[in-house]
Amino acid sequence: LGGCMSPFEAYLLWMGMGTLSLRMKRHSENALAVAQFLEEHREVAWVSYPGLKSHPHHERAKKYFQGGFGGMVAFCLKGGLEAGKKFLNNLDLFSIVANLGDARSMAIHPASTTHSQLTKEELREAGIEEGLVRLSIGLEDIEDIIEDLTHALNSI
Repeated sequence: LGGCMSPFEAYLLWMGMGTLSLRMKRHSENALAVAQFLEEHREVAWVSYPGLKSHPHHERAKKYFQGGFGGMVAFCLKGGLEAGKKFLNNLDLFSIVANLGDARSMAIHPASTTHSQLTKEELREAGIEEGLVRLSIGLEDIEDIIEDLTHALNSI
């Protein structure tokens, strides 16, 4: 794209606005279900999602995010770098990309992808744990999403 969108891009944006609230509602519902699932899984050290009561800013998020908490979920695998690689390699439904906010679910393991050139110390300084995984939860059926995550987590 660029600084100015074409008439066709403006048309597509306008067409999508009619269903934006429905899509965001589904993103939020699916992401909350995923966060709750991950919070209970034995391979997961912690989960960060503002919709969880355990999130340090949950009350503030409830105040400001009145339409839902969004589709982004971050969590850390207990097994670190190798667990993150195995997890990503065993996802089927999720696309492995450094992106967010799509209708399709996406995952990224920064320590082995976007930040793989950093040393352990540099990762730590950047606040990136070796087991950190970021998910952008899409609009797929929640049972399919949970099934894919279960399969990937059980492969570790």
